Amino acid sequence: MARSARAGRGRAVSIALVSYDSESSNPDSRSRRVRGRALLTLAALAPAALAGWLVWQAAGGPGEQDDKPPSALPSRGERPAPPGAGAATMTVSGTPRPVSPGAPSPSAPPAGGSGAGSLAGKTVVIDPGHNSNNFRHTTEINEPVDIGTNKKECDTTGTETNDGYTEAEFTLDVSHRIRAILEKQGAKVVFTHDGDRAFGPCVDERARIGNQAKADAVVSVHADGAAEGQRGFHVILPAKVKGGAADTAPIVGPSRELGVRIAGKFVLDTGMNASNYVGEGTGLDTRSDLGGLNLSTVPKVFIECGNMRDSRDAALLKSADWHQKAARGIADGITAFLGG
Repeated sequence: MARSARAGRGRAVSIALVSYDSESSNPDSRSRRVRGRALLTLAALAPAALAGWLVWQAAGGPGEQDDKPPSALPSRGERPAPPGAGAATMTVSGTPRPVSPGAPSPSAPPAGGSGAGSLAGKTVVIDPGHNSNNFRHTTEINEPVDIGTNKKECDTTGTETNDGYTEAEFTLDVSHRIRAILEKQGAKVVFTHDGDRAFGPCVDERARIGNQAKADAVVSVHADGAAEGQRGFHVILPAKVKGGAADTAPIVGPSRELGVRIAGKFVLDTGMNASNYVGEGTGLDTRSDLGGLNLSTVPKVFIECGNMRDSRDAALLKSADWHQKAARGIADGITAFLGG
């Protein structure tokens, strides 16, 4: 999906940026459409059961080595249905509190974790998608970088809500909240950036940071920019690719397990349903075109927390209360994956 680099609030320059979080740029999804028709039918008939499967998986059910639910979904009596399970709707208690653009995030805890807790000894890399300053550096972020299988732009501006709340602001705030939760459990949390860079980092550097940290898990936090009426979250998993510096074969399995855990906990903690436009109703989507995944040598996934261009999703994505729920869902998924 084309993004325009913003030269200021409400004004765009003429350089078109292709965002790597766009479904339209995903050849893997298109190639699986025929295979997914039966699954689409299942999702339409039993969305509550599908959500229940995600929760069941996140709670410790045996992980499947593909992105489809098992042939026999657990009944709702076996696992409690998450809040908001059903058709593509979301249930959030209370009145959303808007997050003003530029509002401060929760205070960052001391780096490095407490050294005690269920995640002691674990390293988690959190990758806040995009950068609020990218629109000021269109030349730099359009510079191609090698992602192994081909070359792509260094980074993109990301998307924003119709009233100008940016994806980069959202991802950084949620990432701060994830860090606070994980560090309380003893994890060492590393950021790819903390709003302290002029632009980027580029997608290859984002992957390199996770690799060099020898991370036990890496999560790249995003929000999508699709059409009105397209709602819900999805988790992006690495496809099996090999070329140049890219070889995802060792991480495909553990990354899928990480993604399933996060998807299930996200449903449970936020009440948001899986995407109704990506992932064929599963909340999971496998892609081979993202440099941040292709170049990773450690388990890594992306999460698109909702659609900033849908008015109902956007109301949640601007809510500080919901940010905390999203952070809890992601952190709980990471914790479940790491055995904490």
